[in-house]
Order: sequence, then structure tokens, then C-alpha cells
Amino acid sequence: MSEIAHLAATIFKRAGKASRFIVAIAGPPGAGKSTLSARLRELLPEGTSEVVPMDGFHYDDAVLERRGLRARKGAPETFDFAGFEALLKRIRAGEPDIAIPVFDRSLELSRAAASIVAAETKFILVEGNYLLLDEEPWSRLAPLFDFSIFVDVPRDELERRLLERWHGHGRSDEDARSWIASNDMPNIDRVIARRRAADLVIGLSA
Repeated sequence: MSEIAHLAATIFKRAGKASRFIVAIAGPPGAGKSTLSARLRELLPEGTSEVVPMDGFHYDDAVLERRGLRARKGAPETFDFAGFEALLKRIRAGEPDIAIPVFDRSLELSRAAASIVAAETKFILVEGNYLLLDEEPWSRLAPLFDFSIFVDVPRDELERRLLERWHGHGRSDEDARSWIASNDMPNIDRVIARRRAADLVIGLSA
């Protein structure tokens, strides 16, 4: 059994007879959280799971410009934490047909109501950098999760993946390296240094 298949089986077993089971999938930028979430969704029983990405709560670039935060996009303070927390509370409460925003990296903006968490969705796979951040207000999320996973990847591998990502989005090598050094790496260091303990820590190969 592959590591991801074993993880899907663990989540299924941990959930037991619960009508809703919320899993936090945390880790630094470039760790592979989105890929892991998508694979778990495929492996869990069909129609029972949905991915909820924290990235859907990025502030728009126009808002970041006004707040002087454009150069720090992706840092904890560049997300609508209150909106994200409210969404997770609605999911925890079992409300039906909850619309969720999804971040479109090709457009660098969030698409509102791009996906739906249906009332019968049992497994909620929440993925994002700061789900286990031990800083206010992010630490308030802890009781909203039933199970937490931290994706641990070596720093040099994260840098390689991020270079590949930004090249794929049209950035020059110089621009990509500058952005990673000034923005991505500080965020990576913050995620690693300030994280709460996870129920499970895994590594993901490329």
C-alpha cells in the first residue's frame, strides 16, 4: 500500500461513524499539500470528500496594494482569516451546500463560490500553509479540526519546486529567485518555526 493510500485508510478509520470529519493538511509553500489533498479525495469513497483550500481567502492584489502588503502576498496577514474561520465553523456545524472560494493561480485571484461542500460530504480536506500556525488568530483554528497532517519537505527541495512553479507561471529566473528569497522563504521559515504539533507528519517526494 502506498503512503497516500495508507493515509486515506487512516483518515477513513479515524472518522468512524462521524457524519463529518475535518482534516487539516498543513505545510510550507511548495510542500505538495494540494497534490496530496487531490489524491486523498480520489482514494476516499466516491462522493464523500471535498477539498477546502485556504488559498481561496487570499486578499485581492488591489487590497494588498492599498495595505502596503503586495510584496508579502502569501504571508499570514495577507489572508482573510475571519472569513476562513467563519467558513470552517459553518462546515463544522454541518450546514448544507456551503459555497467555497478557490484561488486561481493562473489569474492570481480567488473565484468566489467556485466549489460546494454538500450536506452529505463526510470528509473535509482543508489544505493551507498556516492551519497549524501557533500565532493569534490562527491558533483559534485548532478545535475546528478532527485530525491534522503536516507535510514536511526539506528546505532546498521546497526552493527547487517553487522555482519550477514560478517559471511555469511565466516569471524569469531572476524574478522567480528574487520573489522566493524575499517572500516564499520567509513564509516557509515561519510555517516551520511556528507550527503546532500535528497528529501525523509525512514527507512527500516530487
